[in-house]
Amino acid sequence: MTERFKTLSLDEMTPEQRRSAEAIIAGPRKGMRGPFQALLRSPDMCDVVQKFGECVRFKNGLPEALKELAICVTARHWTAQYEWYAHRQMGEKAGLSPALLEALAAGRRPPSLSADQAAIYDFASDLLRDGEVSDQKFAAVRDRFGERGVVDLICTVGYYSTVSMILNVHRHALPPGAVPLPPLKK
Repeated sequence: MTERFKTLSLDEMTPEQRRSAEAIIAGPRKGMRGPFQALLRSPDMCDVVQKFGECVRFKNGLPEALKELAICVTARHWTAQYEWYAHRQMGEKAGLSPALLEALAAGRRPPSLSADQAAIYDFASDLLRDGEVSDQKFAAVRDRFGERGVVDLICTVGYYSTVSMILNVHRHALPPGAVPLPPLKK
């Protein structure tokens, strides 16, 4: 599939787009990967989304591996190919096992989750599926990570849902040789 939003060089951008792009490049991302070429079409929205994402990605109170688990659950939910590709690698670097990630890719609940992983997986999965979580699943995350952890998890799922939708609508390409996620069985 062809990407829907043309990659803009700095010379092709409006002054507002260039300002947004330069802020992203100067920030912790150091580049314009993922959803940002599409988001440049709305520079003010791009600014807000990228700042929100910077906080979710780089200032999150959840342990890195659990944050990546939540991102991978979200990417799998949306079958967001590029998001899955990028964060599967980040998840492995953060300590998620290949078996856990393979189960997610196949649309299954991973076996042998730690208590912390199960709390994150169950909360994120229910939130994505139902738009809500039970008292039990809320308490499981709150008791392990505090109220900040609950809010950081909700924001992680929300931000990466936005990113996943942008990437899916854009049809952001996978790098050559990347293995795409299979469709989920409904």
